[in-house]
Amino acid sequence: MRGQLPGAPPDTPRKLLLTGWFSFLHGEATAGDVLALDRVRDVLGRAGVTHDVAWSPGFRPGALHLEDVRPEDYSHLVFVCGPLHGRQIEDLHRRFAHCVRIAVGTSVIAPDSPAVTGFHRVLARDAGTAEPGRDLAARAPALPPRPVVGLVLTHGQHEYGRQRRHGQVAEQVTRWLAAKDCARLEIDTRLDIRDWRLCATPAQLEAVLTRLDLVVTDRLHGLVLALRAGVPALAVDPVEGGAKVTAQARACDWPALVPAERLDQPRLERWWHWCLTSGRVTAAQIAAEFREGVVRDGADRLLEALAAPAADRAGQPGRWPG
Repeated sequence: MRGQLPGAPPDTPRKLLLTGWFSFLHGEATAGDVLALDRVRDVLGRAGVTHDVAWSPGFRPGALHLEDVRPEDYSHLVFVCGPLHGRQIEDLHRRFAHCVRIAVGTSVIAPDSPAVTGFHRVLARDAGTAEPGRDLAARAPALPPRPVVGLVLTHGQHEYGRQRRHGQVAEQVTRWLAAKDCARLEIDTRLDIRDWRLCATPAQLEAVLTRLDLVVTDRLHGLVLALRAGVPALAVDPVEGGAKVTAQARACDWPALVPAERLDQPRLERWWHWCLTSGRVTAAQIAAEFREGVVRDGADRLLEALAAPAADRAGQPGRWPG
């Protein structure tokens, strides 16, 4: 049996509309507001109370929108979270004048404003000198874990001329990643002691990378620094025909590489799945190889070059290492 709302006759089902700043076309949907909504929906669902949610078309295009709602279909309107002020909330009072209107988990800034006095009851989280209550988001239902993905892209490297596919790669990768159910974090490998948005030292950047589940990158150092941190990297070489990203993936024995000319969703999906499963083990093994110096690098050969007799070096500028 469906739950009955306060004031409803015992055998008459009543319907409730949940609204908030997430309902307005020019409002704002924040994680806290949506979690507060989840808390209210959980309480109503457990009580068997029928309810709908009005969403902003800018946030949930395919959902029920406030402008499409028929007010006469509802007996109660509940406004969830956020501050009670402004014309948009006052418009709700006028449009849903026949409904019982309740605000829950909200902030009351001006108690005498029409946005506040239009509610029959306000269950505020904070209101002047009244004792504050805990925000509704704190007790929202637990959420399933989502992978945290760092995105490291370059829009430079003009030295590759007509072979550059950086714009195409960035557009395809970001469009694909935007549709993935993951937490995305844009990361720049540039260091800057003046810009608070950038890391100032490699140690700071590594501290970020070690907390990720995956790095998606078209940069050589995006690949190398991810593997150094033991984090799988889905690498895309943005240069047609392959260049330093492809070469470095080969040098590191890292298989999750997509050439620019073969970049498509099936390949991205295949390597996404591999990186978040068995790729974790492979990345950890490569990180251990880096630490232990299993494979010699150019610095090892530098010592040999410095120790070589001058006669061996004469007349051989730019000689490739043998």
